[in-house]
Amino acid sequence: MNKPLLTVFVLFFVLLLLTACSAPNPPAGNISPPDLAEDKPAPGSLPEPAEPEPEDPPEDPRPVFTYPDAVRGIYVTGHSAGGARFEKLLKLIDETELNAMVIDIKDDWGNITFKLNGTPFDEYSKPYIKDPQELIQTLAEHEIYPIARIVVFKDSTLAGKHPEYSFTQNGTIWRNGRGEAFVNPFIPEVWRHNVEIAKEAAKLGFQEIQFDYVRFPEGFEKRDKALSFSMGDYSREKLTTRWQEEWETMPEEQRAESPPGYDPVQARVTAVTDFVKYAAQELRPLGVKVSVDIFGYSATLPEAPGIGQNFLKISEQVDVISSMIYPSHWTQGYFNIPKPDKEPYRLVKEYVAAEKEKFSQLAEPPVSRPWIQDFTAPWLGQGNYIVYGKDEVEAQIRALNEGGIKEFLLWNPNNNYTAGVDYTLLD
Repeated sequence: MNKPLLTVFVLFFVLLLLTACSAPNPPAGNISPPDLAEDKPAPGSLPEPAEPEPEDPPEDPRPVFTYPDAVRGIYVTGHSAGGARFEKLLKLIDETELNAMVIDIKDDWGNITFKLNGTPFDEYSKPYIKDPQELIQTLAEHEIYPIARIVVFKDSTLAGKHPEYSFTQNGTIWRNGRGEAFVNPFIPEVWRHNVEIAKEAAKLGFQEIQFDYVRFPEGFEKRDKALSFSMGDYSREKLTTRWQEEWETMPEEQRAESPPGYDPVQARVTAVTDFVKYAAQELRPLGVKVSVDIFGYSATLPEAPGIGQNFLKISEQVDVISSMIYPSHWTQGYFNIPKPDKEPYRLVKEYVAAEKEKFSQLAEPPVSRPWIQDFTAPWLGQGNYIVYGKDEVEAQIRALNEGGIKEFLLWNPNNNYTAGVDYTLLD
Protein backbone atom coordinates (compact mmCIF):
# COMPACT_ATOMS: atom_id res chain seq x y z
CA MET A 1 0.00 0.00 0.00
CA ASN A 2 1.41 3.43 -0.89
CA LYS A 3 2.04 6.06 1.82
CA PRO A 4 -0.73 8.56 0.86
CA LEU A 5 -3.35 5.87 0.87
CA LEU A 6 -2.10 4.59 4.25
CA THR A 7 -2.32 8.10 5.69
CA VAL A 8 -5.94 8.51 4.56
CA PHE A 9 -6.85 5.16 6.04
CA VAL A 10 -5.29 5.99 9.43
CA LEU A 11 -7.04 9.37 9.57
CA PHE A 12 -10.38 7.74 8.74
CA PHE A 13 -9.90 5.13 11.52
CA VAL A 14 -9.01 7.79 14.12
CA LEU A 15 -12.06 9.88 13.17
CA LEU A 16 -14.31 6.85 13.48
CA LEU A 17 -12.89 6.04 16.92
CA LEU A 18 -13.42 9.60 18.19
CA THR A 19 -17.01 9.60 16.98
CA ALA A 20 -17.75 6.36 18.90
CA CYS A 21 -16.20 7.69 22.13
CA SER A 22 -18.31 10.84 22.06
CA ALA A 23 -21.63 8.97 21.64
CA PRO A 24 -24.26 9.75 24.35
CA ASN A 25 -24.88 7.39 27.33
CA PRO A 26 -27.56 4.69 26.94
CA PRO A 27 -31.06 6.03 27.64
CA ALA A 28 -32.62 5.31 31.06
CA GLY A 29 -34.18 1.90 31.25
CA ASN A 30 -31.42 0.08 29.50
CA ILE A 31 -29.69 -2.72 31.32
CA SER A 32 -27.00 -1.53 33.67
CA PRO A 33 -24.17 -3.60 35.01
CA PRO A 34 -25.16 -5.36 38.19
CA ASP A 35 -22.53 -3.56 40.24
CA LEU A 36 -24.04 -0.18 39.34
CA ALA A 37 -27.64 -1.13 40.06
CA GLU A 38 -29.27 0.95 42.83
CA ASP A 39 -32.42 0.46 44.87
CA LYS A 40 -34.28 3.08 42.93
CA PRO A 41 -37.89 2.95 41.80
CA ALA A 42 -38.46 2.01 38.19
CA PRO A 43 -39.30 4.90 35.85
CA GLY A 44 -42.92 5.92 36.26
CA SER A 45 -43.37 4.10 39.59
CA LEU A 46 -44.16 5.70 42.95
CA PRO A 47 -41.47 5.72 45.62
CA GLU A 48 -41.86 3.32 48.50
CA PRO A 49 -43.53 5.06 51.44
CA ALA A 50 -41.17 5.83 54.30
CA GLU A 51 -41.50 3.78 57.47
CA PRO A 52 -43.70 5.77 59.84
CA GLU A 53 -42.08 7.00 63.01
CA PRO A 54 -43.27 4.89 65.98
CA GLU A 55 -45.96 6.74 67.88
CA ASP A 56 -45.74 7.20 71.60
CA PRO A 57 -48.45 5.28 73.45
CA PRO A 58 -51.33 7.49 74.53
CA GLU A 59 -50.69 9.12 77.87
CA ASP A 60 -52.51 7.43 80.74
CA PRO A 61 -54.70 10.13 82.31
CA ARG A 62 -54.88 8.29 85.61
CA PRO A 63 -52.67 9.51 88.45
CA VAL A 64 -49.74 7.43 89.63
CA PHE A 65 -49.80 5.86 93.10
CA THR A 66 -47.00 4.37 95.15
CA TYR A 67 -47.61 1.44 97.47
CA PRO A 68 -47.08 2.71 101.02
CA ASP A 69 -44.43 1.43 103.41
CA ALA A 70 -47.36 -0.44 104.98
CA VAL A 71 -51.05 0.03 104.27
CA ARG A 72 -52.92 1.56 107.21
CA GLY A 73 -56.42 2.27 106.02
CA ILE A 74 -60.03 3.08 106.82
CA TYR A 75 -63.33 1.90 105.39
CA VAL A 76 -65.34 4.52 103.46
CA THR A 77 -68.91 4.05 102.23
CA GLY A 78 -70.05 5.30 98.85
CA HIS A 79 -72.18 7.93 100.56
CA SER A 80 -69.18 9.18 102.54
CA ALA A 81 -66.89 9.16 99.51
CA GLY A 82 -69.37 11.28 97.57
CA GLY A 83 -70.61 13.45 100.41
CA ALA A 84 -69.64 16.07 102.96
CA ARG A 85 -68.03 13.54 105.31
CA PHE A 86 -65.25 12.93 102.81
CA GLU A 87 -63.43 16.14 103.75
CA LYS A 88 -63.36 15.05 107.39
CA LEU A 89 -61.91 11.67 106.40
CA LEU A 90 -59.26 13.33 104.23
CA LYS A 91 -58.28 15.49 107.18
CA LEU A 92 -58.02 12.42 109.42
CA ILE A 93 -55.58 10.75 107.04
CA ASP A 94 -53.60 13.92 106.35
CA GLU A 95 -53.03 14.47 110.08
CA THR A 96 -52.19 10.88 111.08
CA GLU A 97 -50.09 7.91 109.98
CA LEU A 98 -53.06 6.50 108.04
CA ASN A 99 -52.52 6.30 104.28
CA ALA A 100 -55.28 4.30 102.55
CA MET A 101 -59.01 4.19 101.93
CA VAL A 102 -61.14 1.13 101.20
CA ILE A 103 -64.05 2.65 99.29
CA ASP A 104 -67.32 0.94 98.45
CA ILE A 105 -67.59 0.51 94.69
CA LYS A 106 -70.23 -2.23 94.96
CA ASP A 107 -71.92 -1.95 98.32
CA ASP A 108 -73.63 -4.35 100.71
CA TRP A 109 -76.91 -4.15 98.77
CA GLY A 110 -75.31 -4.73 95.38
CA ASN A 111 -75.41 -1.10 94.22
CA ILE A 112 -72.53 0.27 92.19
CA THR A 113 -71.74 3.56 93.88
CA PHE A 114 -71.18 5.67 90.75
CA LYS A 115 -73.08 5.87 87.48
CA LEU A 116 -72.05 3.66 84.58
CA ASN A 117 -74.27 5.17 81.90
CA GLY A 118 -74.37 3.38 78.58
CA THR A 119 -73.13 0.10 80.03
CA PRO A 120 -74.91 -3.10 81.09
CA PHE A 121 -74.34 -1.95 84.69
CA ASP A 122 -76.34 1.26 84.44
CA GLU A 123 -79.39 -0.33 86.07
CA TYR A 124 -77.28 -1.41 89.04
CA SER A 125 -75.54 1.93 89.61
CA LYS A 126 -76.33 4.85 91.91
CA PRO A 127 -74.88 8.39 91.81
CA TYR A 128 -73.44 8.33 95.32
CA ILE A 129 -70.01 9.29 93.96
CA LYS A 130 -70.73 12.02 91.42
CA ASP A 131 -67.29 12.16 89.80
CA PRO A 132 -65.15 9.05 90.42
CA GLN A 133 -62.26 10.39 88.31
CA GLU A 134 -62.10 13.48 90.50
CA LEU A 135 -62.19 11.24 93.57
CA ILE A 136 -59.16 9.29 92.34
CA GLN A 137 -57.32 12.52 91.55
CA THR A 138 -58.01 13.85 95.05
CA LEU A 139 -56.71 10.64 96.62
CA ALA A 140 -53.53 10.93 94.57
CA GLU A 141 -53.00 14.54 95.62
CA HIS A 142 -53.24 13.47 99.26
CA GLU A 143 -51.05 10.38 98.67
CA ILE A 144 -53.85 8.05 99.76
CA TYR A 145 -53.66 4.49 98.43
CA PRO A 146 -57.05 3.64 96.84
CA ILE A 147 -58.68 0.23 97.35
CA ALA A 148 -62.03 -0.65 95.75
CA ARG A 149 -64.33 -2.77 97.90
CA ILE A 150 -66.60 -5.13 95.94
CA VAL A 151 -69.26 -6.99 97.95
CA VAL A 152 -69.69 -10.19 95.96
CA PHE A 153 -72.29 -12.78 96.96
CA LYS A 154 -74.39 -10.67 99.33
CA ASP A 155 -76.37 -8.85 96.66
CA SER A 156 -80.05 -8.01 97.07
CA THR A 157 -80.05 -5.92 93.89
CA LEU A 158 -78.84 -8.66 91.52
CA ALA A 159 -81.01 -11.23 93.29
CA GLY A 160 -84.06 -9.03 92.78
CA LYS A 161 -83.41 -8.55 89.08
CA HIS A 162 -82.38 -12.18 88.51
CA PRO A 163 -84.04 -14.52 91.02
CA GLU A 164 -82.56 -17.44 89.07
CA TYR A 165 -79.13 -16.32 90.31
CA SER A 166 -80.25 -16.48 93.93
CA PHE A 167 -81.59 -18.94 96.50
CA THR A 168 -85.35 -19.32 96.67
CA GLN A 169 -87.71 -20.84 99.18
CA ASN A 170 -91.33 -21.61 98.36
CA GLY A 171 -91.01 -19.62 95.16
CA THR A 172 -89.64 -16.42 96.70
CA ILE A 173 -86.11 -15.09 97.17
CA TRP A 174 -84.65 -16.26 100.47
CA ARG A 175 -83.38 -13.50 102.78
CA ASN A 176 -81.51 -13.63 106.05
CA GLY A 177 -82.71 -12.14 109.33
CA ARG A 178 -81.55 -8.67 108.26
CA GLY A 179 -83.53 -8.83 105.02
CA GLU A 180 -80.45 -9.35 102.86
CA ALA A 181 -80.46 -11.65 99.84
CA PHE A 182 -77.48 -13.60 98.54
CA VAL A 183 -76.64 -14.69 95.02
CA ASN A 184 -75.37 -18.14 94.19
CA PRO A 185 -71.57 -18.74 94.14
CA PHE A 186 -72.13 -21.80 91.93
CA ILE A 187 -73.26 -19.64 88.98
CA PRO A 188 -70.58 -18.24 86.60
CA GLU A 189 -72.81 -15.32 85.52
CA VAL A 190 -72.58 -14.05 89.10
CA TRP A 191 -68.79 -14.30 88.96
CA ARG A 192 -68.61 -12.32 85.71
CA HIS A 193 -70.99 -9.65 87.01
CA ASN A 194 -68.67 -8.89 89.93
CA VAL A 195 -65.40 -9.16 88.06
CA GLU A 196 -66.57 -6.84 85.29
CA ILE A 197 -67.51 -4.24 87.91
CA ALA A 198 -64.06 -4.70 89.44
CA LYS A 199 -62.52 -4.03 86.02
CA GLU A 200 -64.38 -0.71 85.86
CA ALA A 201 -62.82 0.22 89.21
CA ALA A 202 -59.37 -0.75 87.91
CA LYS A 203 -59.88 1.43 84.83
CA LEU A 204 -60.62 4.39 87.10
CA GLY A 205 -57.27 4.00 88.81
CA PHE A 206 -57.96 1.97 91.93
CA GLN A 207 -54.75 0.13 92.77
CA GLU A 208 -56.35 -2.83 94.48
CA ILE A 209 -59.64 -4.72 94.33
CA GLN A 210 -60.86 -6.04 97.66
CA PHE A 211 -63.60 -8.67 97.47
CA ASP A 212 -65.87 -8.99 100.50
CA TYR A 213 -68.61 -11.53 101.25
CA VAL A 214 -66.81 -14.13 99.18
CA ARG A 215 -68.91 -16.85 100.72
CA PHE A 216 -72.25 -18.55 101.10
CA PRO A 217 -74.71 -17.21 103.69
CA GLU A 218 -73.86 -18.03 107.29
CA GLY A 219 -75.40 -21.30 108.43
CA PHE A 220 -75.95 -22.44 104.85
CA GLU A 221 -75.18 -26.05 105.77
CA LYS A 222 -78.30 -26.04 107.96
CA ARG A 223 -80.71 -24.71 105.36
CA ASP A 224 -79.40 -25.78 101.96
CA LYS A 225 -81.87 -28.66 101.69
CA ALA A 226 -84.80 -26.28 102.17
CA LEU A 227 -83.64 -23.93 99.41
CA SER A 228 -83.87 -24.17 95.64
CA PHE A 229 -80.81 -23.20 93.61
CA SER A 230 -78.66 -24.28 90.68
CA MET A 231 -75.48 -26.28 91.26
CA GLY A 232 -74.13 -25.58 87.76
CA ASP A 233 -70.72 -27.17 87.28
CA TYR A 234 -70.66 -28.13 90.96
CA SER A 235 -73.33 -30.79 90.80
CA ARG A 236 -72.55 -34.21 92.19
CA GLU A 237 -71.97 -35.70 88.74
CA LYS A 238 -69.79 -32.92 87.33
CA LEU A 239 -67.74 -32.31 90.43
CA THR A 240 -67.10 -36.01 91.04
CA THR A 241 -65.79 -36.29 87.47
CA ARG A 242 -63.57 -33.24 87.93
CA TRP A 243 -62.11 -34.50 91.19
CA GLN A 244 -61.46 -37.90 89.60
CA GLU A 245 -59.54 -36.24 86.75
CA GLU A 246 -57.57 -34.04 89.14
CA TRP A 247 -56.71 -37.05 91.28
CA GLU A 248 -55.44 -38.98 88.26
CA THR A 249 -53.07 -36.17 87.26
CA MET A 250 -51.54 -35.78 90.73
CA PRO A 251 -48.14 -37.33 91.47
CA GLU A 252 -48.69 -40.65 93.22
CA GLU A 253 -46.75 -39.59 96.30
CA GLN A 254 -49.09 -36.60 96.79
CA ARG A 255 -52.49 -38.12 96.21
CA ALA A 256 -54.76 -40.15 98.44
CA GLU A 257 -55.31 -43.84 97.83
CA SER A 258 -58.58 -43.11 96.05
CA PRO A 259 -60.23 -40.01 94.55
CA PRO A 260 -62.49 -38.03 96.88
CA GLY A 261 -66.18 -38.72 96.85
CA TYR A 262 -68.77 -36.00 96.54
CA ASP A 263 -69.07 -33.74 99.58
CA PRO A 264 -71.37 -30.68 99.70
CA VAL A 265 -68.92 -28.88 101.98
CA GLN A 266 -66.12 -29.37 99.46
CA ALA A 267 -68.46 -28.31 96.66
CA ARG A 268 -68.92 -24.96 98.41
CA VAL A 269 -65.21 -24.61 99.15
CA THR A 270 -64.35 -25.41 95.54
CA ALA A 271 -66.82 -22.87 94.14
CA VAL A 272 -65.62 -20.05 96.40
CA THR A 273 -61.96 -20.82 95.71
CA ASP A 274 -62.61 -21.06 91.97
CA PHE A 275 -64.22 -17.61 91.99
CA VAL A 276 -61.21 -16.07 93.71
CA LYS A 277 -58.84 -17.74 91.25
CA TYR A 278 -60.93 -16.57 88.28
CA ALA A 279 -61.09 -13.00 89.61
CA ALA A 280 -57.33 -12.83 90.16
CA GLN A 281 -56.60 -14.17 86.68
CA GLU A 282 -58.91 -11.60 85.10
CA LEU A 283 -57.68 -8.61 87.09
CA ARG A 284 -53.92 -9.00 87.37
CA PRO A 285 -53.33 -8.14 83.68
CA LEU A 286 -54.83 -4.73 84.53
CA GLY A 287 -52.04 -4.10 87.01
CA VAL A 288 -54.09 -4.22 90.19
CA LYS A 289 -53.60 -6.21 93.36
CA VAL A 290 -56.34 -8.58 94.51
CA SER A 291 -57.36 -9.00 98.13
CA VAL A 292 -60.13 -10.90 99.91
CA ASP A 293 -61.87 -10.33 103.23
CA ILE A 294 -62.35 -13.51 105.21
CA PHE A 295 -63.78 -14.45 108.59
CA GLY A 296 -61.03 -14.55 111.20
CA TYR A 297 -62.12 -17.91 112.54
CA SER A 298 -61.44 -19.43 109.10
CA ALA A 299 -57.74 -19.29 109.98
CA THR A 300 -58.36 -21.52 112.99
CA LEU A 301 -60.19 -24.30 111.12
CA PRO A 302 -59.43 -26.61 108.18
CA GLU A 303 -62.29 -24.74 106.51
CA ALA A 304 -65.54 -23.01 107.39
CA PRO A 305 -68.03 -25.70 106.32
CA GLY A 306 -71.18 -23.66 105.80
CA ILE A 307 -69.84 -20.60 104.07
CA GLY A 308 -67.23 -22.36 101.91
CA GLN A 309 -64.13 -20.43 102.99
CA ASN A 310 -60.82 -22.29 103.15
CA PHE A 311 -58.18 -19.91 104.48
CA LEU A 312 -55.23 -21.60 102.80
CA LYS A 313 -56.87 -22.15 99.42
CA ILE A 314 -58.04 -18.54 99.21
CA SER A 315 -54.68 -17.23 100.45
CA GLU A 316 -52.89 -19.08 97.64
CA GLN A 317 -54.77 -17.02 95.04
CA VAL A 318 -54.48 -13.46 96.36
CA ASP A 319 -51.94 -10.73 96.99
CA VAL A 320 -53.47 -9.69 100.31
CA ILE A 321 -55.66 -11.50 102.84
CA SER A 322 -57.75 -9.36 105.19
CA SER A 323 -59.11 -11.39 108.07
CA MET A 324 -61.93 -9.72 109.97
CA ILE A 325 -60.67 -10.14 113.50
CA TYR A 326 -62.97 -7.74 115.36
CA PRO A 327 -63.00 -8.92 119.00
CA SER A 328 -66.79 -8.52 119.03
CA HIS A 329 -67.18 -11.17 116.33
CA TRP A 330 -65.70 -14.10 118.27
CA THR A 331 -67.86 -16.34 120.40
CA GLN A 332 -67.30 -16.43 124.13
CA GLY A 333 -64.52 -18.82 125.05
CA TYR A 334 -62.72 -18.69 121.70
CA PHE A 335 -58.96 -18.90 122.29
CA ASN A 336 -59.97 -19.56 125.92
CA ILE A 337 -60.96 -15.91 126.25
CA PRO A 338 -64.22 -15.69 128.25
CA LYS A 339 -65.43 -12.45 126.64
CA PRO A 340 -63.30 -11.60 123.59
CA ASP A 341 -64.69 -8.10 123.05
CA LYS A 342 -63.35 -7.07 126.46
CA GLU A 343 -59.79 -8.22 125.70
CA PRO A 344 -58.79 -6.75 122.30
CA TYR A 345 -55.03 -7.12 122.77
CA ARG A 346 -55.20 -10.76 123.84
CA LEU A 347 -57.70 -11.68 121.13
CA VAL A 348 -55.60 -10.18 118.33
CA LYS A 349 -52.42 -11.73 119.71
CA GLU A 350 -54.03 -15.18 119.70
CA TYR A 351 -55.28 -14.68 116.15
CA VAL A 352 -51.82 -13.66 114.91
CA ALA A 353 -50.37 -16.90 116.29
CA ALA A 354 -53.05 -18.95 114.52
CA GLU A 355 -52.52 -17.12 111.23
CA LYS A 356 -48.76 -17.60 111.39
CA GLU A 357 -49.25 -21.33 111.77
CA LYS A 358 -51.48 -21.36 108.69
CA PHE A 359 -49.06 -19.28 106.64
CA SER A 360 -46.22 -21.65 107.52
CA GLN A 361 -47.93 -24.16 105.23
CA LEU A 362 -47.63 -21.87 102.19
CA ALA A 363 -44.50 -21.36 100.12
CA GLU A 364 -45.50 -17.77 99.30
CA PRO A 365 -48.10 -16.45 101.74
CA PRO A 366 -49.92 -13.23 100.87
CA VAL A 367 -49.61 -9.97 102.76
CA SER A 368 -51.60 -10.08 105.99
CA ARG A 369 -53.71 -6.97 106.45
CA PRO A 370 -56.44 -7.64 109.04
CA TRP A 371 -59.55 -5.61 109.68
CA ILE A 372 -59.64 -4.37 113.27
CA GLN A 373 -62.43 -2.91 115.38
CA ASP A 374 -63.09 0.81 115.79
CA PHE A 375 -66.71 0.54 116.96
CA THR A 376 -68.62 -0.49 120.06
CA ALA A 377 -70.80 -3.63 120.08
CA PRO A 378 -73.68 -3.10 122.56
CA TRP A 379 -75.68 -5.90 120.91
CA LEU A 380 -73.45 -8.35 122.78
CA GLY A 381 -75.33 -7.48 125.95
CA GLN A 382 -74.43 -5.84 129.22
CA GLY A 383 -71.20 -7.19 130.66
CA ASN A 384 -70.08 -8.76 127.39
CA TYR A 385 -68.63 -5.69 125.69
CA ILE A 386 -66.68 -2.54 126.37
CA VAL A 387 -66.77 0.89 124.77
CA TYR A 388 -64.06 1.08 122.11
CA GLY A 389 -61.88 4.15 121.96
CA LYS A 390 -58.23 5.15 121.66
CA ASP A 391 -56.85 2.52 124.06
CA GLU A 392 -58.78 -0.38 122.52
CA VAL A 393 -57.80 0.51 118.95
CA GLU A 394 -54.16 0.95 119.90
CA ALA A 395 -54.19 -2.36 121.78
CA GLN A 396 -55.15 -4.18 118.58
CA ILE A 397 -52.49 -2.37 116.54
CA ARG A 398 -49.85 -3.14 119.16
CA ALA A 399 -50.74 -6.85 119.13
CA LEU A 400 -50.44 -6.92 115.34
CA ASN A 401 -47.13 -5.06 115.33
CA GLU A 402 -45.64 -7.27 118.02
CA GLY A 403 -46.58 -10.27 115.90
CA GLY A 404 -44.84 -8.84 112.83
CA ILE A 405 -47.98 -7.65 111.03
CA LYS A 406 -47.48 -4.08 109.86
CA GLU A 407 -50.66 -3.53 107.84
CA PHE A 408 -54.22 -3.10 109.06
CA LEU A 409 -57.62 -1.65 108.17
CA LEU A 410 -60.03 0.09 110.54
CA TRP A 411 -63.72 -0.74 110.37
CA ASN A 412 -66.45 1.57 111.51
CA PRO A 413 -69.69 1.09 109.55
CA ASN A 414 -70.59 4.78 109.89
CA ASN A 415 -67.06 5.99 109.16
CA ASN A 416 -66.79 7.72 112.56
CA TYR A 417 -63.22 6.95 113.56
CA THR A 418 -61.70 7.47 116.98
CA ALA A 419 -59.66 10.66 117.36
CA GLY A 420 -56.17 10.79 118.80
CA VAL A 421 -55.11 7.22 117.99
CA ASP A 422 -51.39 6.60 117.54
CA TYR A 423 -51.07 4.49 114.37
CA THR A 424 -47.26 4.58 114.36
CA LEU A 425 -45.63 1.23 113.76
CA LEU A 426 -43.58 -0.14 116.61
CA ASP A 427 -39.81 -0.37 116.15
